[in-house]
Amino acid sequence: MKLLVTGGLGFIGSNFIRYMLGEHPDCTVTNFDKMTYAGNPANLTEFETDSRYLFVKGDICDPHAVEQVFSHHAFDAVVHFAAESHVDRSIHDASAFVTANVLGTQTLLDAALRHRISRFVHISTDEVYGSTPTGSFKETDILNPSSPYSASKAGSDLISRAFFITHELPVIVTRCTNNFGPYQYPEKLIPFFVTNLLRGMKVPVYGTGKNIRDWIYVLDHCRAIDFVLRKGTAGEIYNIGGDNEKTNLEITHQILKILGKDESSIEFVKDRPGHDWRYSLDSTKLRKMGWKPQSTFEDALKETVTWYVQHEGWWQPLLR
Repeated sequence: MKLLVTGGLGFIGSNFIRYMLGEHPDCTVTNFDKMTYAGNPANLTEFETDSRYLFVKGDICDPHAVEQVFSHHAFDAVVHFAAESHVDRSIHDASAFVTANVLGTQTLLDAALRHRISRFVHISTDEVYGSTPTGSFKETDILNPSSPYSASKAGSDLISRAFFITHELPVIVTRCTNNFGPYQYPEKLIPFFVTNLLRGMKVPVYGTGKNIRDWIYVLDHCRAIDFVLRKGTAGEIYNIGGDNEKTNLEITHQILKILGKDESSIEFVKDRPGHDWRYSLDSTKLRKMGWKPQSTFEDALKETVTWYVQHEGWWQPLLR
């Protein structure tokens, strides 16, 4: 299978490329990435001499650059990760999020349609559903995003679905819960807290720390995307949940325990605007097809924290 992966230097994208090249010897990957602050070439250095891997620097919002990469390679499928994704940044300036996440996705869809791509997997987020105090969101529930980030992702979901309905482009949309694991840029909760603690700093917990998220180990997410890529149905939406609902404070306490720190390292700070209370996905649809997470939360968190402890050379340059 010849894959175009967008945003492959980012956290989930780079883990997906590593997973696919490791699991499928017949797979080739072209990684199309703009190399923003979160796109780190160090994430995939081991594949620089692998003939199955090609990196192309480019912006998904640039129609010429997108057309060039599609024209030079006969892709079987596109897996679209590229996006601006940090909620706090979107609160301060939404423009980059609307441009990259909506316009960028539309530019890719146009090219995929022209080149008759046989499968286009659009990677989205549980945040498009908004917050819920009880129950879990199904794929048929309405979208009710709260932040500029999640609103821009909802827009990208809708334009992707429209290309399936209007043009019969074989699009699949996946919506996943919070990911964690190696190579995650240290602005997100788990690597942010771990790297702070490793430098002897406090960890800032928003509000009371009672906000709830469902967590999934990034490799389980990668396995789900691979599963959908091969066995999913065009036009469908698939929720990918880890069934590990934790409050931010619970996550903080577990990280402190792993690193041998106490609660004096916690600093409660003013909550961010529009902070969703709880995300929860019902992934029954995908599980009935045969996928399920393989990692336990506790083991995966320990592995993740250990990875950051052992890879200071990877994350220290990102904090300068």
